[in-house]
Amino acid sequence: MFPTLDEALTRLASTEHLLVALDFDGTLAPFVDNPEESRAIPEARDAVARLLEVSHTTVAFVSGRAVDSLSRASESPDGILLVGSHGAEYRFDGVDTHPPLSDGDRARVATLSGVLAVVSSEHPGTWVEAKPAGFALHTRGLPDELELAANEAARRAVADANLQVKVRDGKDVIEFSILSVTKGDALRHLRDYTGATAVLYAGDDVTDEDGFAALGEGDLSLKCGPGDTVANYRVASPADVAAVLATLAQERAATGR
Repeated sequence: MFPTLDEALTRLASTEHLLVALDFDGTLAPFVDNPEESRAIPEARDAVARLLEVSHTTVAFVSGRAVDSLSRASESPDGILLVGSHGAEYRFDGVDTHPPLSDGDRARVATLSGVLAVVSSEHPGTWVEAKPAGFALHTRGLPDELELAANEAARRAVADANLQVKVRDGKDVIEFSILSVTKGDALRHLRDYTGATAVLYAGDDVTDEDGFAALGEGDLSLKCGPGDTVANYRVASPADVAAVLATLAQERAATGR
């Protein structure tokens, strides 16, 4: 019989070294019209702080945001590991790393920048976020029909430019990257980097499914909100995610680690 979420948290809390990896927008923070104004709810901040106090426990934020944007929005406390751009950027212990780009890669990024700038100018209400290996076209706040039109125009323009890029659909955003890294790659790297013996990953978007799929036996995957998912467990809102993290912190502390 599949264990309940509480039972799974109790089991997870006893692992030797725990990695708690968390998406940010829609998971710890509600969506807002201006992404730069997004902040984690107080309950989530408190639960993360409690986890950081427990020994042999690492907390990481894993986001589609560029790592600088993630750092600002999350107001990242000391000790948090940051993964931006779906795994194309890492900020561990204050040191930034990302996959090196060749001259050809940088040329494709420059071409992609121009293509998406034209698309955005033709679709008012959209804006382009620059990332190290690509760009995100944001459509938050647009009616569904205008969002669809902007996304289709971006796809066509990128295809017409013969750019070999990875396309990711997200909530109110479509992303184009010359790198094919995913949140699954990020979680595998985090597991190796931390030496984690078990992982909890929580996320809300379609891009988080790669992260859920990268988990194995003894790990815990948590989907926040509606939509198809391969995650083992689901909660309704960031407040529910915060409650799960608070329970895990309490259980983890009780093990004496």
